[in-house]
Amino acid sequence: MVKVEIGTEKYTQVFAVDEVEFNAHHHYVVKSVEDQPVTLGEVQFQKGPIKECSINGVCNEDLLAMVLDRLYGFQSSEFKCRENALAITKLEEALHWLRHRTSVREKRGVEGTHSV
Repeated sequence: MVKVEIGTEKYTQVFAVDEVEFNAHHHYVVKSVEDQPVTLGEVQFQKGPIKECSINGVCNEDLLAMVLDRLYGFQSSEFKCRENALAITKLEEALHWLRHRTSVREKRGVEGTHSV
């Protein structure tokens, strides 16, 4: 298990629990920060191109969509704030660029493959 050194560790810690394959980790766990940590969640990302490895995990876009959905909900409540609005903008931008990358790869006929 490799501790991911990004973000806050006040309440939770993120760990990559697999070996690097296709230049990245694909399986993560989130644990509470307590004397006896509890696993709060796990994420299995897509490992390899879908056309070559089939669908075997979630995509980056899936997690961005989940976070956006939560923030949209907060923004329609008494928890609305400027910081959430800014985070939404940046997440929407990130989602745009990931979708743009997919679109460009589709047009080139290499989407879902290892081809560059």
